[in-house]
Amino acid sequence: MMRRREKRRVATRARIAGADVSLAARAAGTDMTGGPLTTGVVVSFTKHMNHVLEVGSDFAVTEPGVFYRDFEKETLKKNLLLPSYPASRSIAAMGGIVANNSGGERTLKYGQTERYVEEVDVVLSDGSQTTFKALTPEELEAKKKLSTLEGDIYRTMDDIVTENAALIESRKPKVSKNSAGYALWNIRDPKTGSFNLAKLICGSQGTLALWTKAKLSLVKPKNRRAMLVVFLSNLDNLPEIVRRVLLQNPESFESYDEHTFTLAIKFVPEMLSQMGFFKAVRLGLSFIPEAFLVATGGVPKMVLMAEFAEDTIEEAEREARAAQKALADLGVQTKIEKNEKRSEKYWIVRRESFALLRKNLRGLYASPFIDDFVVPPASYPDFLPKLHALLAEYQSHFIYTIAGHIGNGNFHIIPLMDLSKAENRQVIIDLAPKVYELVMKEGGTTTGEHNDGIIRTPYLPMLFGSDMVALFERTKKVFDPLNMFNPGKKVDGTFADIKRDIITTMV
Repeated sequence: MMRRREKRRVATRARIAGADVSLAARAAGTDMTGGPLTTGVVVSFTKHMNHVLEVGSDFAVTEPGVFYRDFEKETLKKNLLLPSYPASRSIAAMGGIVANNSGGERTLKYGQTERYVEEVDVVLSDGSQTTFKALTPEELEAKKKLSTLEGDIYRTMDDIVTENAALIESRKPKVSKNSAGYALWNIRDPKTGSFNLAKLICGSQGTLALWTKAKLSLVKPKNRRAMLVVFLSNLDNLPEIVRRVLLQNPESFESYDEHTFTLAIKFVPEMLSQMGFFKAVRLGLSFIPEAFLVATGGVPKMVLMAEFAEDTIEEAEREARAAQKALADLGVQTKIEKNEKRSEKYWIVRRESFALLRKNLRGLYASPFIDDFVVPPASYPDFLPKLHALLAEYQSHFIYTIAGHIGNGNFHIIPLMDLSKAENRQVIIDLAPKVYELVMKEGGTTTGEHNDGIIRTPYLPMLFGSDMVALFERTKKVFDPLNMFNPGKKVDGTFADIKRDIITTMV
């Protein structure tokens, strides 16, 4: 592992690497796909390249080794926020947030990281350095005349997106979140005609270049919130519920299933024991209505949380009540929580139940291999029963919960498995393609915000088709002809890699 002090040394490392030495960028290492795993050299950024360089009126400039929690402290001093932070915001770093095109609970309203990446300074595979940013057509033509690797990149990428515009547009996943493949569809802005390779670097998992500095646009957050909670005894009206709530423009729209709800009730004492006395008492009392709900009506099949954010609590509550009113004729049980303290318990259940399950089941490993797919919300009535039936076929091999971003159709399933058993390890190979086949039949994508890595790269031909994958390979080739940057991710990944690098290392 090499810890980089400055981008000049990163460039030196790139120049001396070659076909026999690969480089994998690493920030906080919270990626769940095997993104930074490598048999080569790990370039770690968190020890030295960890500075927020500037916070402007609507942007920030950062190095990749900055932890998001520290980045946010600086931006909030000016009441600015990068709203695409992941659920792991307390431990994630900016390098992976950009490299994975991360998203999270606020992505529903604000979009993924790709929306906010304006410029990136990068080290290319020959050790040269450049800045990728939006170029006018005239500036692009000037770049294409360069007799350097940078010039080769601009010439090839312009050819790819120009000659294959129809193919690229047709294969772009038709869902609101995606981090699979290379984002060729983001390079040229159809409105302005600008050409920006920073949009390609975002989500590329360090396979094209090493980024050393990024300029990110920011938003002014809305700080007053109200939440509409919906308890579903069945999933019959789920698509219509989601459609009607989305019309009211919630900032986030989350969900968790009956397994998660049951775990929360079971582990309430343990969750509360991790908090201070007064907070524990307040939250403990707040769970009484949910316990009564279970006692009188049974465990809900799904709990939905739509949070509305505005500048005043009155505005936020008005939007939440409008969404509640829109559901009145559907006969579902709803509840309005008027402030963040009252809605906190739902976020605790959403965020903490899986961690508690993992903590209390010894000998089982969290195995994220179907953890981030996205389907159109309209597909729920057809898709979810088939998904549950498929998972039931393998229930003897793992324990799982389903939670996710219901407004985006982005679901997180992370089975807990005993990976010391060969038959359980084989489930990872057998089940994933079946789940992804269901996802693709509905027009979905294999990953919304966690990216491809080792675990999903082999499914890219299944998702995009061989002709689109050929464009990904051509992209990789022009940026990295010696395949030195994080090989086996995004292109050339195999199922043998999954067996070798994921499963056996976790036993």
